[in-house]
Amino acid sequence: MGTFVLVHGAWHGPWAWERVETSLRAAGARTITPDLSGRGDDGLHEHARAVIAALDGAAENDIVLVGHSYAGLVVREAADARPGLVGHIVLVDGWAGADGASLFSLAPESFVAAVRAAAETRGDGHRIPAPPPAAFGIDDPDTAALLAERLVPHPLRAFTEPTRLTGAVDRIPGTAVYCRPQTYPFDRFGEDLGYRTVALDGPHDVMLTDPERLAGTLLRAHPFKNRKREI
Repeated sequence: MGTFVLVHGAWHGPWAWERVETSLRAAGARTITPDLSGRGDDGLHEHARAVIAALDGAAENDIVLVGHSYAGLVVREAADARPGLVGHIVLVDGWAGADGASLFSLAPESFVAAVRAAAETRGDGHRIPAPPPAAFGIDDPDTAALLAERLVPHPLRAFTEPTRLTGAVDRIPGTAVYCRPQTYPFDRFGEDLGYRTVALDGPHDVMLTDPERLAGTLLRAHPFKNRKREI
């Protein structure tokens, strides 16, 4: 069935994919979940290197690389560095753009101002405290409690650093999954990159609320060629 490298977004950790992993593995897929959390004041480039290491460690060269939210930028930079290992990119409500794009360059000014203020007033000026679960569209009490317990601060630098792309990533096909109702124009980000867009009803953290449906969407995104990497 192939390998999925699942990359979590800001404030989250690999745990965000646990429910989706269960469904993917039941379908015979292999999953890898790099950890971007707890990495101090690392920026986008360090996060991309963590994903590159995961790609290098996989024994496949037809990987589906999935990025949620902020990680849309991260997975594109990682794929640009290892285009021969990635068969398909999937953005899940993902921020993404051309070379030089950053999350702050794509986000509305109101979002940028609010995040900077949170870092200054409730963080240490370098890290952004986690928003409440409602910010991710979560209103179920049990899931909200899970988020409140596990969300961690995110480095501000990761939102300001521009991506460094050579253009190799643009030769990899992609799918942009956007959740409805939309919070930001994630469908347009995908369309601007030439990705196929797929609507999915649910909140921003749909991997927690509807993991089976998201897993099905991921499984349909790419026809695996079942190729092992030549060593």
